[in-house]
Amino acid sequence: MYRRILVPLEHSPADETILAHVRVLARGMGSALVLIHVADGFVARNIRELDLRESEEMREDRAYLDQLCGRLTAEGFDADAVLAGGDPATEIAAAAEREGCDLIAMATRASSVGGCRKRQHRDSITTHDQDSHLDGAG
Repeated sequence: MYRRILVPLEHSPADETILAHVRVLARGMGSALVLIHVADGFVARNIRELDLRESEEMREDRAYLDQLCGRLTAEGFDADAVLAGGDPATEIAAAAEREGCDLIAMATRASSVGGCRKRQHRDSITTHDQDSHLDGAG
């Protein structure tokens, strides 16, 4: 049984694919959901080190996560949202550990350049995280 499921999101239409799968899984197991988006622009990667303010992109990412989290909560799910900045593989693995997640559920688009990058992130994450992950094709 999965108590907490971490769901990395791209802030793209592909997110709906994994969310549809995760809703079924979480409802059946009574799992809590933790949504995460890793912003990887200059500001996001350097916000702490350079004492920068959140960029417009990061504010939009946060609003997007909050909207999805609110929607899931309204559907009866226990849902939280995390906006991280930096290297996606590193941040996702760290969030899984920090948030006590026992499953990482992610969608990939392997046929595109972005999907190849995401597949690399997924492969990096699975080497960081010895627990299982659910990979939905989008």
